Amino acid sequence: MALMTFPAPVVGFDLDMTLIDSRPGIRACYQALSARTGTYVDADLAVTRLGPPLTEELANWFPPEEVEEIADLYRSMYPAYAVAATPAMPGAREAIEAVRRAGGRAIVVTAKYEPNAKLHLEHLGIEPDAVIGNLWAEQKAQALREHGATVYVGDHIGDVRGARLAQALSVAVATGPCSVAELTEAGADVVLDDLTRFAQWFADHSDHRDHRDDSDHRSREDYEG
Repeated sequence: MALMTFPAPVVGFDLDMTLIDSRPGIRACYQALSARTGTYVDADLAVTRLGPPLTEELANWFPPEEVEEIADLYRSMYPAYAVAATPAMPGAREAIEAVRRAGGRAIVVTAKYEPNAKLHLEHLGIEPDAVIGNLWAEQKAQALREHGATVYVGDHIGDVRGARLAQALSVAVATGPCSVAELTEAGADVVLDDLTRFAQWFADHSDHRDHRDDSDHRSREDYEG
């Protein structure tokens, strides 16, 4: 009898407030942006609502006709002010390793400007199999589908929406601006307190999937035999 083989899992991860605590770096960059432009930005307030695209936050502080230009300036300043100041979230490396131990691939799908997202991961020594930037909420579904992701992990209700549109299991971590209740109400399939709980959850999930697949295979054999 030929052995059944099942595709290796592909797990997507958000970046800000999921894999990295970007608040210190983003706060520093907003403060530097204020000094450069002479326009006040409440950096402490801005870092409480991370997730949506940069331009949405800048629209709170700059005239509409200036937002795109200021966004380009912010992105150019970002490596000098934000990358070294940003730590990994507890459990981030272990989460990537858990996917690899299962023979899977870990990808990062984020709204952050892709070159800056890659700088964060390189600085922290986190090496996903792919990094796809500049995608927010439902836009993330396209990348998740293209890479065959069956799980997407994020901290924002926008991440939940992207996972559901991609028909991927939505695993939410309550480490960003959205509460457990908000993530649950948005339709997350699983809500974890933080990423330190992901490795055990994923091991249990993988075991369940393997047992289910074995059971399905045996049922097909019984039916055919």
